[in-house]
Amino acid sequence: MEESSQPVPLLMPAGGTPQVIQSDEALVAAINELRSGTGPFAVDAERASGFRYSARAYLIQIKRNHGGLHLIDPIPFGLKNPLIAELNELLNTDEVILHASTQDLPCLREIGINPTQLFDTELGGRIAGLPRVGLGPLLESIMGVTLAKEHSAADWSTRPLPQEWLTYAALDVELLVELRDAMYEILNSSGKLKWAEQEFRSILKAPPPPARVDPWRRTSGMHKIKRRDQLAIIRELWIARDQIAAAQDIAGGKLLNDSAIIELSMNTPTNKREFEKSLRSLGLRARWMENLQLWLDAIARAVAMPEDEWPAMRTNTDGLPPIKLWRDRFPEKFAPLSHARALIEVIAASNTIPVENLISPETVRRICWSPPPGATTSRDETSVSSALIELGARQWQVDLVASAIADALLEKEPLVIPEPALENEGAEELESVAKATE
Repeated sequence: MEESSQPVPLLMPAGGTPQVIQSDEALVAAINELRSGTGPFAVDAERASGFRYSARAYLIQIKRNHGGLHLIDPIPFGLKNPLIAELNELLNTDEVILHASTQDLPCLREIGINPTQLFDTELGGRIAGLPRVGLGPLLESIMGVTLAKEHSAADWSTRPLPQEWLTYAALDVELLVELRDAMYEILNSSGKLKWAEQEFRSILKAPPPPARVDPWRRTSGMHKIKRRDQLAIIRELWIARDQIAAAQDIAGGKLLNDSAIIELSMNTPTNKREFEKSLRSLGLRARWMENLQLWLDAIARAVAMPEDEWPAMRTNTDGLPPIKLWRDRFPEKFAPLSHARALIEVIAASNTIPVENLISPETVRRICWSPPPGATTSRDETSVSSALIELGARQWQVDLVASAIADALLEKEPLVIPEPALENEGAEELESVAKATE
C-alpha cells in the first residue's frame, strides 16, 4: 500500500512578495497589469479585528492569471478615490473570488470595491459537504499544500507592515484561482453548482444587516448575571466604552474587556481603591486606568438609576419566544417544528450538506410559528414554497425542503427531542446570527 503524499508548505508566492502599493502611480500600474490578465480575480482583505473599533480594510490583496499579484494599502487612497473606482470597474468585468465573502465584503464596499460576480470558496466547500472549509484545510486537502496562519490575528493597522506579514497576506490569494477551479469541478460533478451559484448571488444582493438591538447584551459572560441592577451597570459601562472606542478607533476590549465589565457589575466599586480590587483578580494590565473616572461615573449612573429604568433580564429581538419554551407553552407550534427539524436533518444528511446551509433554522422556526393560512389543516406545498421564498430561502433550498415542511405542518403530536438539544439549537442560532452580523 502506497503512503499518501505529504502536503507541501506554501512559503512564498511564485513571483515573490510584491511591494505594498501606496501611491497613485503604483496603483495605476497595478490596474494596468491586472487589466492585461485573464479570468477571475482572487481577492482578500486584512482587517484589525480586536485592535481597532472599525472593521475597515488595512490591506487588499488581488491576483489574476497573467495579471500579477498586488498588495494595496487602502488607507492612503481614502473612501472615494477615483483610482479605486477604476479598479472596481475592472473587477466587475469578471468573477471575484473570495473566501468567506461575508467577512470581507463590508470592508471592501466601504472603500468602493463592490463585486457583481462572486465565487466564495468557503461557502462552496460547505455546500459541497467538505468536512473542513477553512482556507488552509481546503488548500491542504484539495491543492496539497499547507498554509501558515500565524499572522491571522495580527494588528493589520500597523505601519509599516512587517515583511513576513506581507508574505502571509500574499499567500492567501496565491492559489485562490486554482482552488476556485477545483471547487467548481467538485460542485459541478456533485450536481450542486447551481445551488452554490444561487447562494453567491444571494450574498451579493443581501442588504446590510440591521442595527443591533441592545448590542451591550452581547457582552461575554452575561450568563452569570441574575439581577436587573447588574444589567444596568453592564449597559452603562458598555455604552461608555463604546463611545470612547469609536472616538479613538480602538477595540473596546483594549479599553475595558468584557470580563472586567461583568466583574464590576457583580462586585460594584464606589471608588478607585475598590475598582482596582475588583479587577485585580482578573490580572488586567490594559488601558482601563486612562478612563478610570469615566468607568466610575458610568457605574454611579447605573447605581442611581430608578428600578423602572433597569433593563429587562431578557429581550426577544426576533419576535419569537425562545425555542426551549415551545414544547410546554406552545405545543401546537412545537409539534410541526419537531417533525420539520427531523425531516430536514435527513435531507441534509442525504445531500451531504450542513443543516444550516440547507435551510436557516430561523426560517424553519418562523414558518412553523406562522404557517401559511390553511397549511396546518390540509397539505399545501405551494403556499409553503411561497412562504419560504418570502423568508429569504433560495429556490434550490425550497426545492429540497418545501415538501417536508408541508408534511410537518400537519403534525399534531411532537417528536420526542431531548431538552438539551433544544437549548443547544437556540444557542447555535444566536451564535449564527451574531457571526452573520459581524
